[in-house]
Amino acid sequence: MILVTGITGQLGFDVVKELKKRGEVFIGTTRKDFDLTSEDSIKKFILDKKPDAVIHCAAYTAVDKAETEAELALTVNGMATRWLATACREVGAKMLYVSTDYVFGGDGYTPYEVKSEKTPINIYGKSKLLGEDAVAAIVDKHFIVRVSWVFGVNGKNFVKTMLNLAEKNKKIKVVDDQIGSPTYTVDLANLLCDMISTDKYGVYHATNEGFCSWADFAKEIFKQAGKNVEVEKISTADYPTPAKRPFNSRLSKTSLDDAGFKRLPIWESAVERFLLELKNSKA
Repeated sequence: MILVTGITGQLGFDVVKELKKRGEVFIGTTRKDFDLTSEDSIKKFILDKKPDAVIHCAAYTAVDKAETEAELALTVNGMATRWLATACREVGAKMLYVSTDYVFGGDGYTPYEVKSEKTPINIYGKSKLLGEDAVAAIVDKHFIVRVSWVFGVNGKNFVKTMLNLAEKNKKIKVVDDQIGSPTYTVDLANLLCDMISTDKYGVYHATNEGFCSWADFAKEIFKQAGKNVEVEKISTADYPTPAKRPFNSRLSKTSLDDAGFKRLPIWESAVERFLLELKNSKA
């Protein structure tokens, strides 16, 4: 039996959908099932259910807010992951932890490898790295999967924000000097469900193929959605945020290749399929 945390979030929602499609036995959990700030609550639930595997999608993801809620972010992403990992070890469960490109410093122009030096530049990145370190140290049967620029039908994301802005604006300013890869939760969920059924443990990078800036991403969204909106490219310096953002979020996928996992489709295709899913979800 597979236990999935955070099923009301973008990724957890699609992981559960994919497991259902495959006929897998699973339990999907939300904050009502156990409290991520309580060690006792987490351990009691896991020891009671005794899953064979845990896909840990639940997380504190408010990147800017984390700067002023550091303790909460570090508890949910760091300590709760440690408690969950300890419980997984006790029941002999595999653990898959979803991490982020934010564990890296965001310098340079080349894609980060799985073993590249980790020097997070904001609280969110530091909190997710705490989680990574805990999983790697505690659970032998672990997968750590770093993703970036996530978007899915069940939650807030950049694509939905751009579509909303397009309703009232003919010109939108978007940052052009941060480069990375969008990740569609439907494609990612498919890979995670493949991964958890194997014993190919280790660290992976999984995003849709290809690199772009946020401005490029926005232009593609408007093009595919048929929105006549001009994208004005601006620098990070012109759009200050509470949390520092990495300029380089490129992730190398050689770890997927080496393990024989299929890479995710190109990001432009992901945008196309997401827009169709979004349309159908409103129909």
